[in-house]
Amino acid sequence: MDVALALAWLRASAGAVAAESDRLTRLDSAIGDGDHGVNLNRGFAAVVAALDATPPDGVGAVFVKAGTTLISKVGGASGPLYGSALRALGKALPPGTEVDLAALAGGLNAGLEAVRKLGGAEPGDKTIVDAYRPALDAFEQAVADGAGLTAAAAAAARAADEGARATTAMQARKGRASYLGERSVGHQDPGATSTALIFQALADVAS
Repeated sequence: MDVALALAWLRASAGAVAAESDRLTRLDSAIGDGDHGVNLNRGFAAVVAALDATPPDGVGAVFVKAGTTLISKVGGASGPLYGSALRALGKALPPGTEVDLAALAGGLNAGLEAVRKLGGAEPGDKTIVDAYRPALDAFEQAVADGAGLTAAAAAAARAADEGARATTAMQARKGRASYLGERSVGHQDPGATSTALIFQALADVAS
């Protein structure tokens, strides 16, 4: 992954979030504050503006800047969680204008750990982690099998989407949705859904 592709991924993520903002808000209205789509859309629009204004000269720097922007611009849970993930991803990457797939996998793993540390969530809690964890596993397995970025990103996107869909049957154990108890069952988690959109955006720009 080079700087241009990193920028393209974030722009594609912003586009996907904008296109699905209403859906994300509907999902969040059922089990949360009802602001996930609006907040994330505003945050990613700010990310694109910040990156366009001062394009970073390294792959890691792209994600650090994006994460810092999300944390500063987005309220609720989504800003700190996604912002921390992107900052951790960027900081874990080696300096330079291009990183290999092993380094990218390591960065994605650092991003997941940041989310887990901040939110305390594990797989099965009906959160971002339920899409992120299978996506990372699929990406790492594809890389280990010798796949290139196109195939690895596609595998990650499929796994993230399956993980997001699987949250429908789960009872929330973290976040605002956990207050609903059994009433949270039957609703797809908005955070897992937006995570799947972001991994699909990577698959789209890498294809």
